[in-house]
Amino acid sequence: MQSLNVNELQAFVAAHPGTCLLDVREGWEVQLARITLPGTTALHIPMQELPQRLGELPSSQPVVCICHHGARSAQVVAFLMRQGLGPVYNLASGVDAWSTQVDRAVPRY
Repeated sequence: MQSLNVNELQAFVAAHPGTCLLDVREGWEVQLARITLPGTTALHIPMQELPQRLGELPSSQPVVCICHHGARSAQVVAFLMRQGLGPVYNLASGVDAWSTQVDRAVPRY
């Protein structure tokens, strides 16, 4: 499984404009805190809905899966890889690490 840490994400996006940030958290979590990054496309599909909504994922851009701490998004990356989709990456340590290491304006919860 390919992973990026929060400090690598900005450089990755700069090298891959149009990267899709797939947030797999629940709606209430997204309302509390989210990663916004210029040069990306944000997509919110809760983990449980993903099997029915695979058609919404871009076919020509990298997808970085995001959750609170990186566990759910790792499961999603594994699922997407089994479906033959790629390139997909897990954001290790998730939104929580983003809020402590990159953008302190993103609330922790």
